Amino acid sequence: MTTPLKLYSGNGLSSSLRVLLPAFEREHDCKVDVLYEPAQILLREITAGRTADLGILGGGVMDQVIKQGYIIPGSVRPLTSNGIGVGVLKGAPRPDISSVEAFKRALLNARCVAYTTEGASGIYFAGLIDKLGIGNEIRAKAKTRAGGLIAEFVVSGEADLAVQQIPEIMAVAGVDYVGPLPAEVQSLSVNRAGVFTNSKVPQLAEALRDYLRTPAAAEVFKARGLDPQA
Repeated sequence: MTTPLKLYSGNGLSSSLRVLLPAFEREHDCKVDVLYEPAQILLREITAGRTADLGILGGGVMDQVIKQGYIIPGSVRPLTSNGIGVGVLKGAPRPDISSVEAFKRALLNARCVAYTTEGASGIYFAGLIDKLGIGNEIRAKAKTRAGGLIAEFVVSGEADLAVQQIPEIMAVAGVDYVGPLPAEVQSLSVNRAGVFTNSKVPQLAEALRDYLRTPAAAEVFKARGLDPQA
């Protein structure tokens, strides 16, 4: 067995990668160790020198680590894209979020709204509620944490609505995905995969990157709320 391959990835791909990685490990007789964290936490890990072999990162963070020399520019390939959505407890009434005004009403009517503070979706949402003029009201009743699958707070009864990237909402058992944010206020994230400059197994990292761009991988991604970009 080769040296373990270390992968850094955002939480949005976690449910897909748990399906896809075992087959890759068998085919290549290797072990893939994955760190799933929000973008800003991964960025801190990387800039502190705790790098990996392959990184799957959103656009802004990927651009930054390429510029700083942590990722080989020519190794980067687009992988998936996704938007931000809303989740509620399974079986609960689904609020109308079909327009910006309806979305605002749903947020204001909720007892508690859950979102992350360091994930890309949570950072965007925190700015969005201010733009919508409801920032103080939502923050006063929000349930937040740095990262992870925020819809878990809906399952535990601590929040009525969860706002996060669509695949992260769909990854939580016991949660119904209501739908995407209205197009006028939607934010799309593009995940790209790239090999770290100091990877100990660069060829294996490239093989994993390419495996995640195959048609078979695309089907797994699509089933979990991600749009393949390969």
